[in-house]
Amino acid sequence: MPVPASFPTSAAAFFGGVKSALTSVFALVLAGTYVGIGALAHGFGLTSGWLALSTVLVWAAPAQVIMISALGAGAPLIEVAIAVTLSAIRLFPMVVALLPLLRGEGRRLRDLLLPTHFTSVSMWVESLRLLPAMSREHRVAFCNGLSFAYMSTAVIFGFGGYYLAAELPPLLAAMLLFLTPMSFLISTARNARVTVDRLALALGLVLGPLLVYFRVDLDLMWTGLIGGTLAYAAHRLRGAWA
Repeated sequence: MPVPASFPTSAAAFFGGVKSALTSVFALVLAGTYVGIGALAHGFGLTSGWLALSTVLVWAAPAQVIMISALGAGAPLIEVAIAVTLSAIRLFPMVVALLPLLRGEGRRLRDLLLPTHFTSVSMWVESLRLLPAMSREHRVAFCNGLSFAYMSTAVIFGFGGYYLAAELPPLLAAMLLFLTPMSFLISTARNARVTVDRLALALGLVLGPLLVYFRVDLDLMWTGLIGGTLAYAAHRLRGAWA
């Protein structure tokens, strides 16, 4: 569904973001993912209130899975905190890429704090797609509405998974959790319109399984670092030879 390039008020932009989120495929993916996460939290004996609070504060499904699994296995809190932090580092480049689209004349730093926390892969992909065509003064409100709808979907379906799918078969729970990385892969492939992006994606798809197979620690971080560096180097060399 097309999104207006401008809104009459910031409130209209916020609800425009809510509407855009609820009509996107990411809302369905989040619903399925958090049914699985809710069932996982129930299986480890965590409370539904704790699940909702962790969704709002962490706001990253992979980090939540790590945290729930580690706490359920009795890991020390410091180790859990380090693991969740390392998992969340992947969101930092997304924040850096998103902020130039949100900044504008007269924009205060405090106005950017909420969208910075709200930044997730789903919100980031949709924001990069929709914000460039939108008037700059309403972009923050639109992003907040987009993220509010995504987070609300996650919390609601997390409760659903906790209470209604407590006996979800392990295979089905794993399939629901697998929806998230698959949707991100498809969205990334759709948005990779230049050669360097396609090369980085291809290198990541090759390097990731290899590093997992050879049991390299921090395989996800090394996949992004090596794949991104090689793609950038190839892009620069191509430009030098052109």
